[in-house]
Amino acid sequence: MGAAGEHDDAAERGTIVTPSAELPPLGTEERAALSRIGERWREPRDPDDLPVDPTLGRSGRPPRPTRFGRLVPIEMFTVEEPGELVASEPAHLPGSRAGRLLSRARRTLFGPPLSSASVLYERMRKLVALPVLSSDLLSSVAYGPEALVSVLVLAGSAALGLSLPLAALLVVLMVAVGLSYRQTIPAYPHGAGSYIVAGDNLGRTPGLAAAAGLMLDYVLTVSVSVAAGVHAVTSALPGLTPVTVPLGVLVIAVLLAGNLRGVRTAGNLFVLPTYAFVIAVLAVLVIGYARATGRGFAPVSPPPVPAAEGLGLLLVLRAFSSGAVSMTGIEAVSNAVPAFRPTEWRNARTTLGWMVAMLVTLFAGLVGLIHLDGLVPRPGETLLSQLGRVTFPTGPWYAFLQATTALILLLAANTAFNDFPRLLFFMARDGHAPRRFLHMGDRLAFSNGLIALSLSAAVVFVAFGGHTERLIPLYAVGVFLAFTLSQAGMVVHWRRHRGPGWHRRLALNAVGATLSALVLLTAAVAKFSEGAWVVVVAVPLLVLLFRRIHRHYATLHRALALHPPAPPGPARSAEGEELPQEVRHLVVVPVARLNRASLRALAYAASLGQPTLAVHIAPEEAEADRFREQWQAWGDHLRLETIVSPYRAVIGPLAHYLEALRSTRPELTLTVIVPEVVLRRRWHGPLHSRVEQRLRAALRALPGVVVTTVPVHVAE
Repeated sequence: MGAAGEHDDAAERGTIVTPSAELPPLGTEERAALSRIGERWREPRDPDDLPVDPTLGRSGRPPRPTRFGRLVPIEMFTVEEPGELVASEPAHLPGSRAGRLLSRARRTLFGPPLSSASVLYERMRKLVALPVLSSDLLSSVAYGPEALVSVLVLAGSAALGLSLPLAALLVVLMVAVGLSYRQTIPAYPHGAGSYIVAGDNLGRTPGLAAAAGLMLDYVLTVSVSVAAGVHAVTSALPGLTPVTVPLGVLVIAVLLAGNLRGVRTAGNLFVLPTYAFVIAVLAVLVIGYARATGRGFAPVSPPPVPAAEGLGLLLVLRAFSSGAVSMTGIEAVSNAVPAFRPTEWRNARTTLGWMVAMLVTLFAGLVGLIHLDGLVPRPGETLLSQLGRVTFPTGPWYAFLQATTALILLLAANTAFNDFPRLLFFMARDGHAPRRFLHMGDRLAFSNGLIALSLSAAVVFVAFGGHTERLIPLYAVGVFLAFTLSQAGMVVHWRRHRGPGWHRRLALNAVGATLSALVLLTAAVAKFSEGAWVVVVAVPLLVLLFRRIHRHYATLHRALALHPPAPPGPARSAEGEELPQEVRHLVVVPVARLNRASLRALAYAASLGQPTLAVHIAPEEAEADRFREQWQAWGDHLRLETIVSPYRAVIGPLAHYLEALRSTRPELTLTVIVPEVVLRRRWHGPLHSRVEQRLRAALRALPGVVVTTVPVHVAE
């Protein structure tokens, strides 16, 4: 099936990840309004009549640095084509010494910044994408079989035989969901995340619910993976048990630093541990089944375990949903299609096929071998560790198994580090998440999303004390909610876009949706009291939050969108003007005392050639009279208004006075010019009241008021 025939509406909406997503283009109506505004625009002077050459091409001599060190050399910009400058790498360096030191430290830790054009090269080939995107999925076999057996053993040793039929049902679920996602990828070749698929086919609210489930899943992926990895370390080195929480937080910080270096660099770091873990587990399976062959596959009797609960349907369902955590991460490839090298959808589908085959082999093999060896969970040691001791009683292989298990569990969180920021990118593009998540950092990674994921996962990890068994009940609900909505969305997709073989594809996605919904319902009911209620409550709250964010951005867009110019009139607001000839100014200069800073602000205001008013706030009548005498001595060049503030407040009376001025003439634009003393050293700041900053904050809420400052630099 070719990608050209499977493009969906998502492709038209622009799901390709690009650094330009922060600056979306204007719509058709806004472009037409912009043209009409431009037709009425009258510039008072020639726009090319500038006192400097903005291309920096004909400057007489290079600028010299000032004592403030803030003048940028011309060499930091290059002229690529007429009317376009390109900032070179040195232009990104801050002017202060502390800023330059911090920049060098960032460069050492994360690497040099990458050009926006390099986004095409920050892609992964299949052999690198497989370990990067499958680390979460494959690592789950280290705790998924144990989660299944740990619930069954509550009914006693006799119930452990049910692990085989339950594992067979889970294998069917894995294959069905895997095949469903395989056909989702070419249908959405630019990224088939559950948020996009459910949103396009089921509506906004189901899409946001899928996004909420995925976000919780990614946060828990990091927390659970790190907790399981630390548990594997403490199983081999019990002396490290008291520092479980600090060790886990340190691992999250290391993962964050690795991913901030970029997708390709992070991928190269995680290739060897994943392949080493697969080799180690395959060695356990080969040797273990070879020994079982020698005894005719006769299972070893497990040690007697008294029953703590009765064997009933609810316990079996809990065991099934606990084992289903082995599927977390199966959607990672469909979310990260743009991270593959061309042809993206084809490489992603192939990689997903490899992942599902490896998952089925490792999961089914481990459950069968645990049953044959008669192993039961016990505190202080994982089942995989017990299996390693039985398989490798001597030699370094047990240590190799534990080391690779710990590494892949700790690095399995990297799948979430790949997909969580990308999910936030698509949500922010649609206005359902803060727009700061559209930004790509120095290394073309979504730095803000990575930091948000790390902080959230660290909080969850610390809150649950780094215990895997406490986190597992929260795990399945979110991810299977996303599975269910995504597959149900694909059912609607095939009904809308009927093509060759659409009945078969619809049936396959319907099976995946049905099985996922059963696991979702089972996990939500069976594990509700064990902690799943947190996810059940969190999902609708997150959906409500996303909708409120979207409402804010929609309001902001309506306020800032371009519209045809309205006819002038006295009732128009000053903030409705987009034409220079229709803007009416009143310049207001607050003056506390007549000194060099105040006189410079007054001179700047008068140079604009607009009506200017000076305002003085006096604490008492005597001071007001004294200031008017000084004003007369200066020459009374501008209109002065004095306001007596008997309660000695300055900001409040001035703000209310300006608001009263605007209420009388709402079409006026009030330009408030504030003198500001710029201090050389930061520690001098507490020695001054910084009234100009408080005034700016108070006036920011007033519509039609522009606040600007005239700086006076102090050399000391």
